[in-house]
Amino acid sequence: MNSYDLAGRVAIITGAGQGIGLTVAERMLESGASVSVWDIDQKLLDALAAKHGASGKLQVVNANIGQLESVEAAVKAVVDKFGKIDILVNNAAIVGPNANTWEYPPQAFMDVVHIGLVGTFFVCRTVVPHMISGGYGRIVNLASVAGKEGNPGAPAYSATKAGVIALTKSLGKELAKYDIAVNCVTPAVAKTTMALSQDPKFLEMILSKIPRGRMLELTEAASMITWLASAENSFTTGATFDLSGGRATY
Repeated sequence: MNSYDLAGRVAIITGAGQGIGLTVAERMLESGASVSVWDIDQKLLDALAAKHGASGKLQVVNANIGQLESVEAAVKAVVDKFGKIDILVNNAAIVGPNANTWEYPPQAFMDVVHIGLVGTFFVCRTVVPHMISGGYGRIVNLASVAGKEGNPGAPAYSATKAGVIALTKSLGKELAKYDIAVNCVTPAVAKTTMALSQDPKFLEMILSKIPRGRMLELTEAASMITWLASAENSFTTGATFDLSGGRATY
């Protein structure tokens, strides 16, 4: 495993009580960063605090990214504790039910888009001014291969992640004149609680599309995300980094 120098850096990772977010948080802690983990599940936050709280480099915040006021309060808590924000990983999202577009529950569609896309916007909108004033930043947004290709039976999630890709490109260009890189990753289905909660037939369908023939390992995602969040990623911005096991080759 490669090592990344994140000493002295302060990172926010949303939806990091479990899954990819948690794996990234632990990888960044190991790399020397101070990490603020946001989640809406207090039990997951308590478990993480019990495991890593003694280091003094972990902060846990119960935050709902779908509420701008909650995001603003969480950002204030990070700045109050650590004094700055260097890294942002927008990981929080919900999947929603599996149904055809014409049968999809309207409220569920709005909920998926609101958390995954609008919530990501809320966090970027609130964090970016701190990065600009600090003269440095690395933002990594979690999109999905579904945002590139669209998954049948997942119109809300696919549309949300396509929106995250576009938001990444817009923000990356807006911040290109600063030392702030904004990129996204597009994982295929990974071994997360959220992914495994979907209909087994749907999981079988999307797994059949992956040439590598398996799910993405959480550590594989964390490796790419941690590099994108490091100072070594000093030129590329507004880009999409593939984690689909060969399903998408662009």
